[in-house]
Amino acid sequence: MNRIQSLLHRLAETKPMRPFAAVFETLDGIIFGPREVTAGPPHVVDNIEIKRYMSVAIIALLPSTVSAILFWGARVLAVIIVCYVAGGLVEVAFALIRKREIEEGFLVTGLIFPLILPPTVPLWVAAVGIIVGTFFGKEVFGGTGRNIFNPALVGRLFITIAFPGMMSSAWQAPFTDTVTAATPLAIAKSEGFAGLIDNYSYADLLFGGAAGSMGEVFRIGIIAGGVFLLLTKVGNWRVPVSYLASVFVFSLAGWLLFPSQVAPPVFQLLSGGLLYGAFFMATDPVTSPVHRESKLIYGAFLGLITVIIRSYSGYTEGVMFSIIFMNALSPLIDHFVLKAKFREARQ
Repeated sequence: MNRIQSLLHRLAETKPMRPFAAVFETLDGIIFGPREVTAGPPHVVDNIEIKRYMSVAIIALLPSTVSAILFWGARVLAVIIVCYVAGGLVEVAFALIRKREIEEGFLVTGLIFPLILPPTVPLWVAAVGIIVGTFFGKEVFGGTGRNIFNPALVGRLFITIAFPGMMSSAWQAPFTDTVTAATPLAIAKSEGFAGLIDNYSYADLLFGGAAGSMGEVFRIGIIAGGVFLLLTKVGNWRVPVSYLASVFVFSLAGWLLFPSQVAPPVFQLLSGGLLYGAFFMATDPVTSPVHRESKLIYGAFLGLITVIIRSYSGYTEGVMFSIIFMNALSPLIDHFVLKAKFREARQ
């Protein structure tokens, strides 16, 4: 392996390859890890850094990815490849312009984004979405670690508004060629919960028997990947736990008071992109609050906003809007939490 690494370094130093040094540095880091490690005690000799951090997130996404491929076939792979290529070109372009190493955050964004798209999405729409998300959601802020909003959600929000028909009325049920507009959330909004139970059971919602975005329908896989993410401490448990608990509490209260408008709590938890968003997008360490108390407050408001949008707006889903909205408020939440915990020194 050392010989391969040395060969890669020599190739990167040749004159024709110097403009692509950022690409070689990224490949070196992904395959071999960083060269800068501590030499001895009291430090742990290891090469864990953002590349390994992103690798854990990708492993956690594998159940959703594999299930999507099984449900809808090779088209899912085509969408994923298009997203990686289109978004990757934006990443490479900015890395070369800035003369920096390619940032690894896109490895996760490039997989999260296609999994929140409908299985019938045209490939060019997927490409537009990931380009907009990468450019306006991350690179204009300075790249990975500097972005305010989740890049995948920025891209999804853009194509939802720009191409509403393609993104909301053409859902394909797993293992079929049937295209329908009747997702569980859409049925609940139009026909009420009574109409929903005539079409879907909770088992359907758990195991992928209902229409939805490619990565959100196999919820058992999402839960497994999410738990893995939390156990490895790549994701902080406070955000998804407070988010899901908040959805349960507010939807239970709303269902008891206004059963014709608010769906029951178990259905809320097992429908739409809630579990996917709670585990893989709301936990984004860059766009979520830093402090422990802030994360709990952040999750609680995510749940409240999600239930309100689902129940009282013209949109069937509220996860995307709630996370984008709370991303903007994350610094403010941290500010007030710090102000409450630490009093200003008096002179």
